Amino acid sequence: MTKTIVIALGGNALQKSGDPATAEAQLDVARFTAEYIADIIRQGNRVVVSHGNGPQVGRILLANERAAAETPPMPLDACGAMSQGYIGYHLQQAIGDALAVRNISKPVVTLLTQTVVDINDPAFQEPSKPVGPFYTAYEAESLHLQRGYIVKEDAGRGWRRVVASPKPVRIVEIAAIKTLIDAGVVVIAVGGGGIPVIETGDHQHRGIAAVIDKDFGSECLAEDIQADELLILTAVDMVRLDFNKPAQRAVGYMTTDEAEMYIRQGQFAPGSMLPKVQAAVRFAVSGPNRRAIISSLRLAREALAGQAGTIIEAPAPRGPKPGMKPIQIAKNNKTGPKKAIRLL
Repeated sequence: MTKTIVIALGGNALQKSGDPATAEAQLDVARFTAEYIADIIRQGNRVVVSHGNGPQVGRILLANERAAAETPPMPLDACGAMSQGYIGYHLQQAIGDALAVRNISKPVVTLLTQTVVDINDPAFQEPSKPVGPFYTAYEAESLHLQRGYIVKEDAGRGWRRVVASPKPVRIVEIAAIKTLIDAGVVVIAVGGGGIPVIETGDHQHRGIAAVIDKDFGSECLAEDIQADELLILTAVDMVRLDFNKPAQRAVGYMTTDEAEMYIRQGQFAPGSMLPKVQAAVRFAVSGPNRRAIISSLRLAREALAGQAGTIIEAPAPRGPKPGMKPIQIAKNNKTGPKKAIRLL
């Protein structure tokens, strides 16, 4: 059966740790990543790809700052658009080539994507997402006075600009994305969570300095196109409780209720596994028969087959599952005849 799957790529699917941050190195990693995506497409699935952009947009901002004396720096929303463009270009080329090797004639398209956020989102009152390079205290104060940047000290390493990380409300280009999917196109969209924009009235949009978490952006995309599965790929093979502690244990399956319980217990690190689990829960409860999977790129195919990773689903309705046969309990002479029960 054909499924619609949103594959949310983490940073390790775009940049290998320790490699130089060059376009050539990123393209090499994109080609490696594309092999897995092409195999998933070959299985008959309709695939939409989303991705992070943290390191890439950081380098664009750094280049902006270094060249500020020669050319005006671009605003953060424009830098996000730039990162969508060149990351999408690498993925688009790599996936297209991988499909061609498999004799699959299917176009691949990158769509610059705007994501609407709410200007009244509480995140705008407490900006906390570091972006761009480190500054000295003097440079930070100058940027605050000259450009209105909000700057904070970052763990004793220097000062950095911080911006809001609001939740996505809707994707502006969602109709175009759906049209492309229906036409059989592999779509790359919502890079970096989408270019953050606010509505200014009469359906007008304006870019704003913010960063949308790519997992929440990917969930919004998956929900809006009514995907069957959201596959969140990260650096680890599956979710673990008590991470990096003696009692650490892997979890292959969680209901959304269990996941929310673990979130309340503080099991997942903010800015790391927490948004992934939160996004997975949000998608799983957004409609019937939807599931989210958290795993690594190398186990992506096995994870979709239910053989790896962590699956998160809404709790099943009470009562017997379709096709479930009774399990016979051995006869006990003291309690009477054997009884039958159903697994719930």
